[in-house]
Amino acid sequence: MAALSIAFEVQDLSCQPRPSGSRPIDLVHLARQTGGDKALETEVLALFARQVRQAVAQIDEMKAAARSELAHKIAGAAKGVGAFEVARCAATLEAEPDSSAAVVAFTRAVVDADTFIIGLTR
Repeated sequence: MAALSIAFEVQDLSCQPRPSGSRPIDLVHLARQTGGDKALETEVLALFARQVRQAVAQIDEMKAAARSELAHKIAGAAKGVGAFEVARCAATLEAEPDSSAAVVAFTRAVVDADTFIIGLTR
């Protein structure tokens, strides 16, 4: 259960530097969140990847209010694991749930993060 509380802990990270540069997941941030526990990092990333894949699969079928609510949840989870581009795109989607451009940007950010996570776990 510790993985869930870490993965979904919301922090204001908008002004902090990104030690991992432009990677889809800030691994330095993730290590801080998990206390450097590699097994926990893997578990948290797997939970996050499953959550965002499911969100992308469902998002086209949702009404604006549900899409906005889902985007809000994803933004918080993304900040927790260091997926800051996913968080940014989710926040935009939350504010503009009817925007097809926001859906496309969110989907692209999720695919990039998911591909990165898959690469880490090989």
